[in-house]
Amino acid sequence: MARTKEFDPDAALQSALELFWRHGYEATSMADLVAHLGIGRASIYATFGSKHELYLRALDRYRETRDPLLLHELSQPGPALPAVRAVVRRFAAEAATDGARLTGCFVTNTAAELAPHDPAAARRVELSWDHVETLLHSALVRARAQGELPAGRDPRALARMLLVLMQGLRVVGKASPDPARVRDAAEQALALLD
Repeated sequence: MARTKEFDPDAALQSALELFWRHGYEATSMADLVAHLGIGRASIYATFGSKHELYLRALDRYRETRDPLLLHELSQPGPALPAVRAVVRRFAAEAATDGARLTGCFVTNTAAELAPHDPAAARRVELSWDHVETLLHSALVRARAQGELPAGRDPRALARMLLVLMQGLRVVGKASPDPARVRDAAEQALALLD
């Protein structure tokens, strides 16, 4: 007779996400995972596979929980440009807030730590960035169609610039205790939308 799991895999995945997010992939050992999740190594392997597979599943979970918020923010009816500005300012504020500043963005952290040498991680980072770029592009196309954005502006190029800015805000915010650095950068970039 098969044994039933004595832990909640969903809660364990969320707990692993939080640990990886705080410490990164390389700095999180299997012993750390065992201690943090409160389950045995064999149970982790049986449920999630390797540490790498668990990390990728945690990254997928992060994206699944973050992406709907961005979609909601950028797809509201009415003027689109204020929503784009609000998203960029939210990213800047989070990058300058102590708790969020120290952990950064899990996708951005993965891009810096794993993507250069890990194709599976790189694919997930690209999917996330493609999604963010698409949402920004759609909002900026709406803004241009509604007369909020000058007709000569390229929504795709602006979306890419904002994506790069937002990711950069996460990196700089994580390393710099000066909140003005990220806020000023965000405001200068937003001035390009006028």
